[in-house]
Amino acid sequence: MGLRFLADQCVPATVSTSLRYAGYEVWCLRDCLPIESPDSIVIAKAQELEAILISLNGDFTNILDYPPADYQGIIALRIRNHPEVLPQIVSRLKNYLSTNPDMEHYKGKLFLVEAHRIRIRQ
Repeated sequence: MGLRFLADQCVPATVSTSLRYAGYEVWCLRDCLPIESPDSIVIAKAQELEAILISLNGDFTNILDYPPADYQGIIALRIRNHPEVLPQIVSRLKNYLSTNPDMEHYKGKLFLVEAHRIRIRQ
């Protein structure tokens, strides 16, 4: 089974499109839920879909509120008010995904994807 993602409403369409072109299954939040849905509903939808959540929303990086062990995986794209780094971040993410194609690898982990590195928290 290939990698599956739920892209939060804050994730640019270019990210979802790029992942789809790379062969991954990607749902966009706006196709599944109202875009104003609270974070708890968003992460529950990702669980229901058995998908890894991709978000720019820093709330999902709070491991006290969203313990990684409870989820299929959370990928936080860390743009930090610098949208010009988005292509680098997407490239780094796609390289990582291609070398780690198993859903089990992401389960219970939070991935903080930055232009120059990926940090993993459990």
